[in-house]
Amino acid sequence: MNKQDRIFIVDDDPLIRQSLSELLEAAGFAIECFSGAKEFLDYCTQHTRGCLILDLKMPVMDGAALHAELNARKIQLPVIFLTGYGSIAAAVSAIRSGAMDFLTKPVDCAVLLARVREALERNRSMAARIEERNQAAVLIEKLTERETEVMELVLAGHANKEIARIMGISARTVEAHRYRIVKKTGVANRKALENLVMLARK
Repeated sequence: MNKQDRIFIVDDDPLIRQSLSELLEAAGFAIECFSGAKEFLDYCTQHTRGCLILDLKMPVMDGAALHAELNARKIQLPVIFLTGYGSIAAAVSAIRSGAMDFLTKPVDCAVLLARVREALERNRSMAARIEERNQAAVLIEKLTERETEVMELVLAGHANKEIARIMGISARTVEAHRYRIVKKTGVANRKALENLVMLARK
């Protein structure tokens, strides 16, 4: 298990929190428990990694509302709903909102553990993609406004002379800008630059 893997349990029933904690800790997972949605929202950030096991029916803010708020805050944690009040409509709504699964209590322990492992693997892949995107964005942000203009024209397929005419500068100045773009981004051809920009702007 990755040292950053952590299972977050949000359920207003202390007995459920305890039983889930015992099951997951016995399987080697690190656990954090929360008795309500607001408590978890106060804790959670866009950098939080792991998996969320979420009760549907809770006072003040229910699981569906918490999930919607996580989506609004762009907190990309895999969510497994675990509820004693399951319905087809609730399950469909949860999955459409991006939940990974919708399980009913009492849950089969083997099924839950399998889904948790799958969720953690998905979260690792997601975290890796986010890190790649952030690194690409950092490289693009190094460019000056003028270099960015040149880059956009290069990506549009314009040759140096055309870029010079469009921008009202010399072809040699365009070449100098392109040289600095290569130095700052580390990519030397248009296709690689296009891929970098697409990744940064995802």
